[in-house]
Amino acid sequence: MSAETRTWRAGGCHCGAVRFEAELPLAFEVEDCNCSMCAMSGNVHVIVPASRFRLLQGAEQLGKHTFNTHKAVHLFCTTCGIKSFYIPRSNPDGYAVTWRCLDDWDKLTVTVVAFDGQNWEANAGRLAHKSID
Repeated sequence: MSAETRTWRAGGCHCGAVRFEAELPLAFEVEDCNCSMCAMSGNVHVIVPASRFRLLQGAEQLGKHTFNTHKAVHLFCTTCGIKSFYIPRSNPDGYAVTWRCLDDWDKLTVTVVAFDGQNWEANAGRLAHKSID
């Protein structure tokens, strides 16, 4: 995909302390994962390479949570508790951006794709290409 078909989109947490940008195509897929973390938090996300993600403000506000294999790094605003993005276990060289934390999330053209995170080991390979620039 050429850079001309992508644009930088801003987003952040609920209170505005954490702000970021992600370079995304005009239309893209978001993962609706059923793993315990995503299912309980209602997280639907798009994975981008690290080169297409910029933290603009709030690094000092980010808390971190890991569990199980400790490979996924769940980052959240310590003021409002919102996880705007995280480093996914499937793509440690990228970021999973929470779709609804993008400023214009309801105006974007997305396709919601179910991802079976409850059977992560069998399905993680389907996501590996998403963090390649």
